[in-house]
Amino acid sequence: MASADDILNRAEDALRRHGSEPRMAVRARQRSRAGFVRKLGRVGIAGAAVALGVIIWGLAIGPVGVGGIIIAALVMATLVIASLVIPAQTFAAGEIVPTTELALLPLKTEEWLASQRKALPAPAIKLVDAIGLKLEQLAPQLQMLDEKEPAAAEIRRLIGSDLPELVTGYTRVPPTFRSKGINGISPDEQLVNGLGVVQSELARMSEQLAAGDLNKLATQGRYLELKYQGDTAA
Repeated sequence: MASADDILNRAEDALRRHGSEPRMAVRARQRSRAGFVRKLGRVGIAGAAVALGVIIWGLAIGPVGVGGIIIAALVMATLVIASLVIPAQTFAAGEIVPTTELALLPLKTEEWLASQRKALPAPAIKLVDAIGLKLEQLAPQLQMLDEKEPAAAEIRRLIGSDLPELVTGYTRVPPTFRSKGINGISPDEQLVNGLGVVQSELARMSEQLAAGDLNKLATQGRYLELKYQGDTAA
């Protein structure tokens, strides 16, 4: 198994080849801006609905009066607050990622990883960004892959199950214990090593898909070498 330094060096090389700023981070900002725009849209719809309600009331029943205006203002304020507070998009491991259509799974997994970056140590963030690039490259290759192929199950297991479990297993460890060694290796090191395995596997899968060697892809899958359940339970 490669050392943590080797794993990080490969991640840094991948990021350098694709530009100084990870595209995952760029798209995360784009999604954040898009979410804010959607929230503003909801505010506009809420305002239009209240205004329309006041107009209909005035035409059908009569003048709303001062009391009606106050009520409309309170309703408007409530709708605006609700529109801004309710998240535009949520990410939930085990709900969104594993059940997503295979062709969309790499990009959905990338979105989910982007939502987890702040909870990870700096070395792991570099690997997550490099994995994001691998997922981006893998996405178009899966467009024509039949869900019934054994290779599809191998890919789904890695990016829809193993990878989310690896990250969530780390985040479940209390922060004060993450840098402490457990059985000779700390959760921080386990995370980096596990992400390195995922990165290598994604590269292998992408190469074999490009070569059209689905049988090899389906039969040569390596399982993650680190299992968080038990190792990081302390």
